[in-house]
Amino acid sequence: MNLKNPVLKKTGKLTFFLMFFLFMATGLLAADFSAIPEKGMVTMVDLGAKKCIPCKMMAPILEKLETAYKGNANIIFIDVWENPKQATRFKTRMIPTQIFFNEKGEEVFRHVGFFDEASIVAQMDKMGINPPNLPDPGNEE
Repeated sequence: MNLKNPVLKKTGKLTFFLMFFLFMATGLLAADFSAIPEKGMVTMVDLGAKKCIPCKMMAPILEKLETAYKGNANIIFIDVWENPKQATRFKTRMIPTQIFFNEKGEEVFRHVGFFDEASIVAQMDKMGINPPNLPDPGNEE
């Protein structure tokens, strides 16, 4: 490439800065999952995808339980299509997969497929996390 040409010189610099920006932005936008599961707190990790039908069905349940258990347990969703390394890390073979970790960060229970709210609450209860005060789905106003 002839950098004596002012147009090429300017284009070369622009390309360099654009590539540098994309490289930095990719690093900054990449989610950090290294603290999952959180030590000292029961954690449920749901590995799925935003476009997977059973995962979509679970999304409102997870959002509700994340709020209900806040401060007592972590409910975390990881989209494995956007974060494929996490599928490997958590040895996910099918989605959705829910993995429950105790306070020590040890896996104590794993479920594959749609997992309803009552079953998640029951598993949390088995792990010593009191069921949250949830509105009865039949009585929501």
